[in-house]
Amino acid sequence: MPTYKDLKAKADELLRQAERARKSEIASVVKAIREKMDDFGITLADLRGAAPKKRRKATGKKRKVAPKYRDPASGQTWSGRGKEPRWLVAYLKKGKKKEDFKI
Repeated sequence: MPTYKDLKAKADELLRQAERARKSEIASVVKAIREKMDDFGITLADLRGAAPKKRRKATGKKRKVAPKYRDPASGQTWSGRGKEPRWLVAYLKKGKKKEDFKI
């Protein structure tokens, strides 16, 4: 029965052989890739793909949105965007509908 040292030495030798085989295969694959790149005129930039488009920065100016709802008591308005205003929430709790406050 082989000893631990014998098995360890065999394992180490197999790892060295595997690394040599890997390096050899990598060299042949790289050579084949370079040949294909030359045949088709492919560059590294082609492999990377197009550069990502830069996003435009917001100008900081927001367009005003016309109001859609009006509080009959105070005259306050709401565009219908964002969180509902307190005056509308209060009316809705009383059983009114949003449509009742449309402008």
